[in-house]
Amino acid sequence: MRAVVIEEYGGPEVLRLTEVPAPVAGPGQLRVRVRTAGVNPVDTKQRAGYFSATASASFPLRLGNEYAGPVDQVGEGVGGFAVGDEVFGSATGQCYAELVVVEAADAVGKPAPLGWDAAGGLPAVGQTAYTALEQIGGVTAGETLLVHAAAGGVGTVAVQIARLRGAAVIGTASERNHDYLRSLGAVPVAYGPGLVDRVRELAPGGVDAALDAVGGDATAVSLALVADRRRIGTTIDTAAAETYGFQRVGGRTTPGLRQLAEWCRTGDLDLPSVTGYPLDQVAAAHRQVEAGHTRGKVVLRVG
Repeated sequence: MRAVVIEEYGGPEVLRLTEVPAPVAGPGQLRVRVRTAGVNPVDTKQRAGYFSATASASFPLRLGNEYAGPVDQVGEGVGGFAVGDEVFGSATGQCYAELVVVEAADAVGKPAPLGWDAAGGLPAVGQTAYTALEQIGGVTAGETLLVHAAAGGVGTVAVQIARLRGAAVIGTASERNHDYLRSLGAVPVAYGPGLVDRVRELAPGGVDAALDAVGGDATAVSLALVADRRRIGTTIDTAAAETYGFQRVGGRTTPGLRQLAEWCRTGDLDLPSVTGYPLDQVAAAHRQVEAGHTRGKVVLRVG
């Protein structure tokens, strides 16, 4: 099968599409023929060697942590799945490929309304948003949530979950993404100097919680607006969380992905903005993710 590998750390130019042996589903596993695979900032950091000081790697190194596609092979002892079933989910470091083997317990049936592009891009940002909101105490009707980088992948899902739970949402984004945020149910506000005052004008009663998916100046804004630091979470700025006593949030949860799938099935949640690249243009996909300010998600279209 074809898969993307790197032979050394570096820029997007080190990404190489090559032939590798096809995997086989073992006991308790499924083999999935990948239709789409999400591209995430953690992938670009791994490619660049960001984690090399703390995690050893064996080259050639594979990348990609989320997938969507039909089941191609069912391993021994697996019930509830058959060849041809459409699934999506997470699988560490192997999804930029035509085939991926995953644990059946972690695979979730793809809801019919969710297209392949959205399905391949939803697991990581969806599970991160779902878990992050739980970790900052959830949000309920009558509360106001501030989401930094609300037009990105995590923000797109977090806004929708918060609105489903009855909360008001204020989302920071560039002007070009304000209509997009309105379509998700958030009240948009521009980045930059004066953000604290602009948010206070929109929420005179205060902001109950904040979710940061961008880092930097968002820390000071969240600290100024949220009284309870336990209700501030960042998916990206670990150092600031440790310094100021709020939470580093996120993580995978298969039950959470099942809930996201149910919301997608009922039409209450979607990943409406996805940019897709063919597998052989993986370097261009990495460049877009590294440039930042992507609306929604970037995915690789594999098959």
